[in-house]
Amino acid sequence: MKGGKIFAFGISIILVVGVVIAIIASNNRTQDSSDNDEKDDKVLSTTSKSIASVCSQTDFKKSCVNSLSSMANNQSATPKEFLLKAIEVAIQEVRIGIDRSTYIGKAEAHDPLQKMATDDCKELLEYAIDELQASFSSVGDSSLHTIAERETELKNWLSAVFSYQQTCIDGFTQPEIQKTISTSLLNATQLTDNVLAMVDAMTEILSKFNIPIGKKTDNKSAETAASRRLLENEDNDEQQASNTKSGGYPAWLSASDRKLLAFSNNGNPAPNAVVAKDGSGQFNTIAAALAAYPKNLKGRYTIYVKAGIYDEYITVTKDQVNIFMYGDGPRKTIITGHKSALAGVSTYQSASFSAIGNGFIGKSMGFQNTAGPEGHQAVALRVQSDMSAFYNCRMDGYQDTLYVQTHRQFYRNCVVSGTVDFIFGDSSAILQNCLIIARKPMEKQQNTVTAQGRTNIRATTGLVIQNCRIVPEQLLEPLRFKIPTFLGRPWKMYARTVVMESTLADFIQPAVWMPWDGNFALDTCVYAEYANRGPGANTNNRVKWKGFKVITDRNEALQYTTTPFIQGNQWLQSTGAPHFLGLKN
Repeated sequence: MKGGKIFAFGISIILVVGVVIAIIASNNRTQDSSDNDEKDDKVLSTTSKSIASVCSQTDFKKSCVNSLSSMANNQSATPKEFLLKAIEVAIQEVRIGIDRSTYIGKAEAHDPLQKMATDDCKELLEYAIDELQASFSSVGDSSLHTIAERETELKNWLSAVFSYQQTCIDGFTQPEIQKTISTSLLNATQLTDNVLAMVDAMTEILSKFNIPIGKKTDNKSAETAASRRLLENEDNDEQQASNTKSGGYPAWLSASDRKLLAFSNNGNPAPNAVVAKDGSGQFNTIAAALAAYPKNLKGRYTIYVKAGIYDEYITVTKDQVNIFMYGDGPRKTIITGHKSALAGVSTYQSASFSAIGNGFIGKSMGFQNTAGPEGHQAVALRVQSDMSAFYNCRMDGYQDTLYVQTHRQFYRNCVVSGTVDFIFGDSSAILQNCLIIARKPMEKQQNTVTAQGRTNIRATTGLVIQNCRIVPEQLLEPLRFKIPTFLGRPWKMYARTVVMESTLADFIQPAVWMPWDGNFALDTCVYAEYANRGPGANTNNRVKWKGFKVITDRNEALQYTTTPFIQGNQWLQSTGAPHFLGLKN
């Protein structure tokens, strides 16, 4: 039995090595990881002035020049056309990445986990293409003057592309295969990086083309100023919008969302579908209620899930947008599952509940994974829904409980429990007024509350924990000084996590943060604390990483509040979730 497995593994490695050689050969046309100023100047000097102007803003200049080479003789090409071409080529490379990962996966057909990773990879890269196509459409529909104004949305979509690409790579557990997949996606990753760089520097690019763009306020300055104005008027958790119409609601708020808000403080709106295990609803399962989601829906689709334990794996698909799902309480309406790494399931596929469709709202529900600490990676809730909100919810598990995978997410008055990296992912997520509970882990394990996964320095992603309480569970309480608990560790190179205005119990390690692996990411991560309280909040003995700081400037802290970080002033009110937009104090 062992000999057969070794032989099969040996054959797969031979196939993989062959694939690596082929991929490296094809990547030579774009790879320039050793970019330095001299090489950059040489690359830019060999192309047209217009392409040089665009590519000078990117990190992978050779890749950039090659991707735009077909436009070198087009003297009338505009920055918009160059950006469209760059996105188009990035889409092509992601498609090639799908083909390559599928080919590599076939060599691993004997290994169920690697086969699952191959299937996951195809799905994830299709999501990446969706984000790039959304970016292409947005740029195509924009004038030169409005591309820069759509910077926030474009960055949101492009940041998600990196997350999907990295999740694809991480799904392969064999180091050789993982390295091969990473190499196969190198072109796509570099080209996406270049597109993000172009968007980030669009104002400078337009000026190089001598295109007048008028006065444009710096996004961060504007958002910080907006937060400051909100703070001056803030006297409770509910923000009151100014310049509103239609009964005090903003003009941009849809009729369906006004209806949702009207019920938010006094109950819930009449549901489109009722789920009940006892047969008192229209559906016995949540899956059946989702299957009844109407085509061409306008407004929200509201699902009421009555009290009960629903042992079913739920996915709100990308086409099921604007769903509002509520229960009878996080300890009464519970969605449960037990998939885990121990059972041979990928982290990505282990979630009991996956929210993908944009605009998802969850209220008064529980999400759990009962695989236990011995199950290792076992997700209770996975979220990639943009502008999603959860309030009065529970997420219970052990390792990898809450997977905040992509896009803008908000959690309010929620409970999240776990042990190892139990809040993780690469979204732009804010947890506000939540209770975060560290549980008793397996023997020889230690607790890490977060593991953020930002892989690109320009990506807008990060994790913010604001005005929360971080405490041990009852079973951990007597052992809390024997079992180390840290606030987090940097999972990827540019990991970003900020804990602010929160209460840290006495069991938090004085260093607070721990390395992922040796010196990895300690200089490049962004880890910060601001105005925390409680016995664990003393910062005298914190880590000495270059990437860590204690924020003392209020204006700097404002950058991580809901308005600038997830543009919450534009959409949170429509979710009905209580929230504050600036700093709490």
